[in-house]
Amino acid sequence: MTFDPIDMAGNKARGKRPVFFKDTDTDRLLSILMAVAGELAVARERVDTLERLLEARGILERAEIEGYEPDTAAARERGLWHQEFIARILRVIQQEIEQFDEDREAQQQARKENVSATTELEELIEELATS
Repeated sequence: MTFDPIDMAGNKARGKRPVFFKDTDTDRLLSILMAVAGELAVARERVDTLERLLEARGILERAEIEGYEPDTAAARERGLWHQEFIARILRVIQQEIEQFDEDREAQQQARKENVSATTELEELIEELATS
């Protein structure tokens, strides 16, 4: 038996997916967030296991991990990783902000040119009517 994570991701529970919020996007976001929380819990347990095994074998004491202070290079690497991580997580919001800014610029440009969607639609209807 082979394990294909992509196939597994497509598995569905029987019945309809429960809906908790009026907005389906909110339900979708909650599902994604809970999946990430589950992954984090599993990763946390694995780190805990590694720490306990290292301590049990006398390789490293957990207090060393708690007291570890990264040097400048390690701190810089961690800082960059955190920035990239946060950027990936908040990518959707960043894209929405960029889209909002683009839309606002387009609206401002249309106002400057005295053009509106309504005007363009009216022109299109008139053009179709005369053709």
